[in-house]
Amino acid sequence: MSSDAAAFVRAETAIDAPSLVPEIKLHLASAVTPLWHATEATLEAKQLPPPYWAFAWPGGQALARHLLDRPALVAGKSVLDFGAGSGLVAIAARKAGAAKSVAAEIDAFAVAAIALNAALNDAAVVVESGDIIGDDRGWDVVLIGDMCYERPLAERLVPWLRALAARGATVLLGDPGRAYLPKDGLTQIAEYAVPTSLDLEDRTIRATAIWRLA
Repeated sequence: MSSDAAAFVRAETAIDAPSLVPEIKLHLASAVTPLWHATEATLEAKQLPPPYWAFAWPGGQALARHLLDRPALVAGKSVLDFGAGSGLVAIAARKAGAAKSVAAEIDAFAVAAIALNAALNDAAVVVESGDIIGDDRGWDVVLIGDMCYERPLAERLVPWLRALAARGATVLLGDPGRAYLPKDGLTQIAEYAVPTSLDLEDRTIRATAIWRLA
């Protein structure tokens, strides 16, 4: 699967840099609809998820920008990028000086994309392909980009993040106002105007906050 997934990622994307993070190049979809349809046709029988990994979502872009501008947040630390997608945030953490940067993703195509993108940026990123919600491996910093978009995931994710924060991890969420962002225990520490596509969002600029979970 890994070689097939890597070949698919290469074939269906072009190398580009997200608008807010020009320092990092990624394999990104140059057009939304063709890739989405190609993926549906290719993966229908296997019931695999849509290609979220092929787009630099606002929450991830904001987190990546924040880390690159404030490297002290992760320098010398163990960092987890949960729901890593393209690997943008994990790559940014490594470039900002993280001692170890782990990208957690359960989608095999995202895993392939992360490996390709990490190599493209000469960034040593460890890929974790299992479901790690509920685990605690002593990460110093946990980064969540744009993951509060559906209730079942948020209901599993948020209690785990609160537990990690309670034992002392720095938990940062990049979020442009998704429906299931926690309503309490958050402190906004930054905000970014992230250029977006009308194919993916309902506007061309998303105001995207960086939140710290208390």
